[in-house]
Amino acid sequence: MVTYTLEKNLSPEEFREVLVQSGLGARRPVEDLERIRGMVTNANLILTARDSGRLIGVARSVTDFVYCTYLSDLAVHQTHQGKGIGTELIRRTKLHAPQAKLILLSAPAAIAYYPKIGMSRHEHCYFLDDVKLLK
Repeated sequence: MVTYTLEKNLSPEEFREVLVQSGLGARRPVEDLERIRGMVTNANLILTARDSGRLIGVARSVTDFVYCTYLSDLAVHQTHQGKGIGTELIRRTKLHAPQAKLILLSAPAAIAYYPKIGMSRHEHCYFLDDVKLLK
């Protein structure tokens, strides 16, 4: 049975493991445990899914709870994908900040997933990796 929890102290090691096991590890700094620790420590809304205590899913967000919630990581262990766990983590994230618009950037492999669960696509997204690139 899967249990869902709001977690204040998720361990970086557990978070790293679910990133790797979900396939999202290829797009995250999983080799840098201190950076992973910062990702967990500085997020202010982390919901988890566990199966018999084992972490199998995580939704890690940064939010002001009233205007916007940026869902920066949605990771579900590959053995548990396709069972509605990701959708439930998104639903619970939204319930914690019902007024806020939930926003995310999709991994290429998940682009088709989000419209299937009812999310809308936005065409105007920009990002900056290095401040030196600003003109």
